[in-house]
Amino acid sequence: MKNIKFIGLLMLLSIVFVSCKQGNKRGPLTPTSSGLPYELLVVIDQKYVDSPLGEAVTEVLTSNVPGLPQPEAAFKLMYTDPQHFDGILKPIRNLVIVKVDKIYTEPRFNTASDVYAYPQSVVTIQGPTAESLAAYVTQNGASIVDYFTKAEMNRQITILEKNHSQQIASTVKEMFGSDVWVSGDLKSTKTGENFFWAGTNEGTSERYFMVYSIPYVDDDSFTPEYMIHKRDSVLRVNVLGESEGSYMTTVAEVTEVKPINVQDEYTLEARGLWRVVNDRMGGPFVAQMRLDKQNKRLIFVDTFVFAPEKMKRNLMRQMEASLYTLRLPGALAKEIEIANTDSN
Repeated sequence: MKNIKFIGLLMLLSIVFVSCKQGNKRGPLTPTSSGLPYELLVVIDQKYVDSPLGEAVTEVLTSNVPGLPQPEAAFKLMYTDPQHFDGILKPIRNLVIVKVDKIYTEPRFNTASDVYAYPQSVVTIQGPTAESLAAYVTQNGASIVDYFTKAEMNRQITILEKNHSQQIASTVKEMFGSDVWVSGDLKSTKTGENFFWAGTNEGTSERYFMVYSIPYVDDDSFTPEYMIHKRDSVLRVNVLGESEGSYMTTVAEVTEVKPINVQDEYTLEARGLWRVVNDRMGGPFVAQMRLDKQNKRLIFVDTFVFAPEKMKRNLMRQMEASLYTLRLPGALAKEIEIANTDSN
């Protein structure tokens, strides 16, 4: 494994700040977790770093984020040996603890929340031998990445609940009878027929959010082809480029559409790239399509980013969290959280 450096105590003292916070869910003296979104500390015995086990762990956690126009790792990794995993390091927000010991009968991973700090996500990967654990990590890597990704987006949802745009929420409520939480940074808005758009217009790292609806015909509407076709038909009318005859469209050949569960409702998710016809603009997007049963229509929530020559992982993940906050007409008010498993 190349370019792997273990974190020393002095380095961590310079980059990690641990504080005690009154009144959080873990009690009055629980440390607040440290670190930035999508940063992760791997606790692994140094003798395994250059072995197939260490390489498997690193390859999984730095696998490319799907749906982006350029390769970007799922997480930024830091490493430490178990003997140095002390009170300075334990409050880091995302932890992977690798354990090899004959006491374990088979390889597996377990998950836990808020073990040493709040909020915090911990995955313990354990197995009887390094060889068996390496194979297991490779086979189950997608589940581990998914666990931490959902944890980070749930943290963003918590932020949005307390600090979201009231203007956007009011407009979406009036137009679609739905509730949604979107960052207050999106200050530019426009409306069309059954269409709402909000954006930052920052110039180099632009973020956009859209809500639009179409009539529901039948269950055949929940197909990848139908979803992309309807998305493109709405964008062609409402999201125009600067030059004559230019408009946004989906790059269908690199877009994945799959069913997911959002607030216990069947949902189609499209994740991939967009471009502007007759222009050179483009970037990543994520869209969700859900059925509004009360009004017999399909409601789309859709977010995209335009950030040429910049990394886009965090921008997209921040915006994607808003998609999960959409409450359709008639939905019961309850805590919004992206479902995740606690163990495997």
